[in-house]
Amino acid sequence: MVHEALLYEKTEQNYLRCGLCAHCCRISPHARGICGVRENRGGTLFSLVYGKTIAENVDPVEKKPLFHFMPGSRTFSIATEGCNFRCCFCQNSEISQMPREKAEIVGMDRTPAQIAAMAINSQSQSISYTYTEPTVFFEFALDTARIAAASGLKNIFVTNGFMTSAMLKLLSPYLDAANVDLKSFREDFYDKSCGGHLQPVLDSLRTMKELGIWVEVTTLLIPGLNDGDQELQDIAAFVASLGRETPWHVSRFHPQYRLTDTPATSAAAIRDAVETGKAAGLKYVYSGNLPGDRGENTFCPGCGQLLIARYGFSIERNDLHGSACPSCGTLLDGIF
Repeated sequence: MVHEALLYEKTEQNYLRCGLCAHCCRISPHARGICGVRENRGGTLFSLVYGKTIAENVDPVEKKPLFHFMPGSRTFSIATEGCNFRCCFCQNSEISQMPREKAEIVGMDRTPAQIAAMAINSQSQSISYTYTEPTVFFEFALDTARIAAASGLKNIFVTNGFMTSAMLKLLSPYLDAANVDLKSFREDFYDKSCGGHLQPVLDSLRTMKELGIWVEVTTLLIPGLNDGDQELQDIAAFVASLGRETPWHVSRFHPQYRLTDTPATSAAAIRDAVETGKAAGLKYVYSGNLPGDRGENTFCPGCGQLLIARYGFSIERNDLHGSACPSCGTLLDGIF
């Protein structure tokens, strides 16, 4: 199933300039963009993954991770193949890199209406566009999000943030929340480890906040690559500049894909990074991929009382009164 793409323009000799993500690929006739799923056919750009889901699951919203957006709810999660990054540590490389590494486009045929119906039937309260990079299946995500919103469902992007402001502005009327990977605060890391650039991600985060989308940020801490003290201070300071209410998830790395020789992040390093976030003034900093760690829990920023206790992606206790602390009445930031 192919579908004409949005956000592109024709240039000379049937070349096309894609305006979806920050690569802004110049695509020659019969070629594809960096994502591997947008193809120039006779001077028209087509999405090759429209309606071709390769993953469909019901997840706790905490798995995205979103800790301040409808905690304890279910989210219907979908993905197609493809990504505009090539992260050497990707946890879903078998599907994100398939168009590049195997030159295959596969998936289950689905319509936007079917996805919305499946979400409702699963008793989910939202749809998450996740696992791979949802920017590369934007047209399908947009059509699905419109139907989902009209049906009373929320929409969530789990994204690397490497998109254009034009794309965000088209999606924003239907996008309720996003978890954005801020993988590093160094251009060199983005270039060598991801095949991308830092600045567009920072720009997207600012734009999302300006558009009123609820944003949480995740950094996967990789030993020797992005875990320096100064870099973590820089990330924390930037997240704080978005608003001290912005949750920052610092997640533990486990060896995978092309980084199998890199050791897992120590629990101590994760906890130190959490303290760095707090020192920067962030109200909510969480440890990720450390089930049972105290840093998974939400505490009142006013009086310090434990409000939400978690184990992994499960909520074991929620003492909020609506969104308020029962002890001091402080309102927790987020959508509850």
